[in-house]
Amino acid sequence: MPVFDLEINGPNVIAESERSGKAHSLFWPWAGANVSLLALSYGAFFLGFGISLRQATAAAFIGTIGSFLLVGISSLAGKRSNAPTMVLSRASFGVKGSRLPGALSYLIFVGWETVLVSLATLATGTVFARIGGVANNVALILGFIIAVSLTVFGGVLGFTVIMKLQKLLTITTIVMTLIYVLLTVDNINWNTINAIPDGSLQSFIGAIIFGVTGIGLGWVNAAADYSRYLPRNVSSKAVVGWTVLGASIVPIVLVIYGAALSGSSKELSDAISMDPIGALTTLLPTWYLIPFALVAILGLVGGAILDLYSSGLALVSIGVPIKRHQAAIIDSVIMLAGTIYIVWVADNFFYPFQGFLITLGVPVAVWSAIFVADVVMRKKAYSEKDLFDSKGLYGSVNKGSLLLMGVGSIIGWGFVTNTFAPWLEWQGYLLRFIGGKDGAWAYSNIGVIFALLIGFFGHIVLARKTIVKQESF
Repeated sequence: MPVFDLEINGPNVIAESERSGKAHSLFWPWAGANVSLLALSYGAFFLGFGISLRQATAAAFIGTIGSFLLVGISSLAGKRSNAPTMVLSRASFGVKGSRLPGALSYLIFVGWETVLVSLATLATGTVFARIGGVANNVALILGFIIAVSLTVFGGVLGFTVIMKLQKLLTITTIVMTLIYVLLTVDNINWNTINAIPDGSLQSFIGAIIFGVTGIGLGWVNAAADYSRYLPRNVSSKAVVGWTVLGASIVPIVLVIYGAALSGSSKELSDAISMDPIGALTTLLPTWYLIPFALVAILGLVGGAILDLYSSGLALVSIGVPIKRHQAAIIDSVIMLAGTIYIVWVADNFFYPFQGFLITLGVPVAVWSAIFVADVVMRKKAYSEKDLFDSKGLYGSVNKGSLLLMGVGSIIGWGFVTNTFAPWLEWQGYLLRFIGGKDGAWAYSNIGVIFALLIGFFGHIVLARKTIVKQESF
């Protein structure tokens, strides 16, 4: 397949003749999606839980690797049955029942691709404002054009272009980020950092959960989309290993370095909380600001491309009668409109919008756990024809899985706090059982862990016998 050909595959199972590649090819899409400079700012957010650099380092390792381990396991489903994630989800939710998690996933994908492109656009404006001599709108439009062009180019053309583009984005961004590290390493004050005391167990757990939800968990519903072209005889351990390595290595390093920078300067830490990307420019010489703008855009675009591609697959997987590339074009238009609104129209829309997406993340966390449990329990490939037949092996609607999503979401929302907007403050209604909204567990977001546990073990209990029966045919 030529590099710039339009991918014609959609929700279908990939034909044997099109399956190729090695497990190590998964390194590039996942590295490209997670090489963003935003991870540097996450270091400040980790310390914001009131923990030390030592604890932030441990939380970064545990949260990042743990969440991407779920992505790696989910990738096995694509390798085994060569279909997109939300099509394979039909085995655990039913062919029609899977439309609910599919629709939620679609909203999350479109939402986050809009957020990432908006951040890339705003970062460009911040950088050029410091350089001076360039009108703010001109700078914003420049960043907007670069971010949107690359995102739409990869997301619409599809798999082959993405695999090539993500490799290029990864290498370019890593090199330019290393230059950023060399230029800013003198700002680290180890005496100040070592003086930061360890935080409580609840704070440490809260930082881990932040790593799980903020870095890796949101990619589970896209995992099989990038492993479905692999031959079925590729090593399963290699699929998991390369996915986890590619997705984890850069964010872990950047989070730790970002924590060291922000821990050395309260002024920088406070600035990051207000402007996560722009604050990082305050440590740079003027001559590197334009390259910094480029690396900020490229890092954010890597994630946006995967979101756009998977949002198109999710849309056609829930039954919308269009081609994958047509769905991606529709999603691009929505992304364009959303980004324009966030950047040029709304004054206070960005953070409430993030809060809305995080709220949707709780039921998606339950779904993720159900999907991972389903992959772990199955010993055979999914029945291809039955994934597309509501009267087949997997049925039309699996009421048990939908019930789990409902129960897990209700309990999960009850044990999280969401302060992004007043209309989201209803969450946390069960925190009174563990100290209240002002207690030690208030900002740990332990509800995400409850949601994951309910989905995983609930599906094992409810579906174990059904799966054994399905695989006996």
